Amino acid sequence: MQTIYRSALTCATVLVALAIPASADEPGGLLETVRKHVTLTSTVADNGDQNPYALIVAPVSAGKIQKDDVLVDNFNDVSNLQGLGTTIMDYNPSTKQTTLFAKLPRHLPACPGGVGLTTAMIMLKSGWVIVGSTPSNDGTTRTRGDGCLLVLDSNGQLVDTWVGADINGPWGNMAVVDNGTNATLFVSMAGFDVPGPQVHDPSTGFSVTLNKATVLRIELVIPPGKPPVIKSKTVVANGFSHRADRDVFLVGPTGLALGSDHTLYVSDALGNRIVAIADATTRTASAGTGRDVTKDGLLNRPLALIMLPNGHLLACNGRNGQVVEIDPAAGKQLYAQWIDTNQAQSPPGNGDLFGIAMRPDGKAFYYVEDDMNTIVETR
Repeated sequence: MQTIYRSALTCATVLVALAIPASADEPGGLLETVRKHVTLTSTVADNGDQNPYALIVAPVSAGKIQKDDVLVDNFNDVSNLQGLGTTIMDYNPSTKQTTLFAKLPRHLPACPGGVGLTTAMIMLKSGWVIVGSTPSNDGTTRTRGDGCLLVLDSNGQLVDTWVGADINGPWGNMAVVDNGTNATLFVSMAGFDVPGPQVHDPSTGFSVTLNKATVLRIELVIPPGKPPVIKSKTVVANGFSHRADRDVFLVGPTGLALGSDHTLYVSDALGNRIVAIADATTRTASAGTGRDVTKDGLLNRPLALIMLPNGHLLACNGRNGQVVEIDPAAGKQLYAQWIDTNQAQSPPGNGDLFGIAMRPDGKAFYYVEDDMNTIVETR
């Protein structure tokens, strides 16, 4: 049985215990129901690409993809250099088969710096797959390109490349409102002016920290049988901290999850907090870094973020192998579960968690274990 941690009211004290359900019949949170973690498949591509980042579940069947397939992309190449991964893998839960969905050209002139696939990936109901690139030539931000957003058809073929002054280092997992013929995307941009990891702030000893990361809203029109077209773009949040990192390439706002009231929740990794951007689908100006929902406590560099059917959030920690359940309405951290306990890292699972996605039935979730290059399912 996995150990579940429940925070005290102030999140200052952590008890090692199973959380008590809200009632005899109804659990207080999703993590209380998780008992098993089952490894499903390797995410390593035939060309050796590794380091799984994005993880999404297909909303429809189209082309090579079946509804409920799990798509995952790779950020590293066969030499384990970051920002050089070019492949997207497709795992079918029914057949338990894993196939190559797409292999993009490493050197793509239309994308500044080439291709290095990130956590920013989504599949639309119309079958189009959109994925972010934050590329490098040497595995560090020293040779980082501005990157782009890549549009693929449902057979994994590249059909369009989106670039612009407001697209720089597409990084975090996307949130989306998809109406079929039009859609709204949210993606964090964490590349603006990031230098190489060798450029240090003498006052901290760390790589230079900037406060230029943004969250960009992209309005799309999707003509029948044709690729999506950008109708408009709006920066809905800005001023987030980001910096280069020798171990994880760069650190910046990563997780995005949209609530039913159009509030966008953002995991601010360096701020070690979750923030809320009000009226994210309709606002015409930036909300800055938004409103703090919760900070510190069980969070330990929160990365990918998803919304649960009960209105709670799940956030993957980047500095240990835990996932944290949060009640955003109450602003409380409820539980943490250690889902990656690899003792090779300190603390266990440090740096191993990135992509996370709900299973279609809403009763469990998928996640990637970067250290093992695998997709895992909770049960």
